[in-house]
Amino acid sequence: MTTARLQIAVMGAGAVGCYFGGMLARAGHDVTLIARPQHVEAIVRDGLHMDTKTFEEHVRVKASTEPAAVEGAQLVLFSVKSGDTERAGRQIEPYVGKDTVVLCLQNGCDNDQRLRGVLTQPEVAAAVVFLGSEMRAPGVVKHHGSGELVIDPVRTIRDLAEIFEAAAIPTRVSDNVRGALWLKLIINCAYNAISALGRKPYGQMVPSPGVRDVMRDIVDECLAVATAEGITVPGDVDAAVWRIVEAIPQQYSSTAQDVMRGKPTEIDYLNGHIARRGQALGIRTPANQVLWAMVKLIEANVPSAS
Repeated sequence: MTTARLQIAVMGAGAVGCYFGGMLARAGHDVTLIARPQHVEAIVRDGLHMDTKTFEEHVRVKASTEPAAVEGAQLVLFSVKSGDTERAGRQIEPYVGKDTVVLCLQNGCDNDQRLRGVLTQPEVAAAVVFLGSEMRAPGVVKHHGSGELVIDPVRTIRDLAEIFEAAAIPTRVSDNVRGALWLKLIINCAYNAISALGRKPYGQMVPSPGVRDVMRDIVDECLAVATAEGITVPGDVDAAVWRIVEAIPQQYSSTAQDVMRGKPTEIDYLNGHIARRGQALGIRTPANQVLWAMVKLIEANVPSAS
């Protein structure tokens, strides 16, 4: 097991970035969270308040609002919203070099590919995040369950998986991260929009009349698009989808959290991605198309989402 102490920056420290950054800080790594001003103020004053399934404590980390704070980091956890990938990549580009690993902890299935078009020097790697969490208040991350990663093989930090494991972050290295990203995409497509439209956590959403049938239609459409794209989705997809409601029944989807806070969602990179690729490939995706359209309609009627 490695004892390396890393300089780590988290670009876009929301619920995902704060959880993983906080876990790494607890394990002794030098972590800087780059976040919105209200979170930075609270973290500088009180530390990062982590309320998890196994512990609750204030973790001391550095915090900044400036992308320049990634300078000197050996590892950047890149956890901005999918729609901000290129913009945030350009912001950190002057401060990362060939010895930096940028690990994408994002929803969607192509953020690492898009980020490589912006960052030419660092090693950019994809990761699949299985985590139920939310920012409960400024500087307060609430962990509802899971917290696992599936990551690309990384050349620059060869023992990265061991570093995460030592920080109590279950991590698996896979040669089929693209397929694993699609599995996560399918799960998100099944849950996120419906949770947002109903403003319900998974445990209340799934038992509602007709919801399981709609979710099955969504999964079938996603699998049809994945097959046409030549993607091998690993494991038992149906079992993975239904396991989520059992594991984190109290979790609201990230799309629901965004809608309830009047923020733009990532729906274009979830159900919207399936609808676009389905159209391009000649595959009908009516369930995904409807959910994408309904969430976009909600976004259009939230003044602060612009």
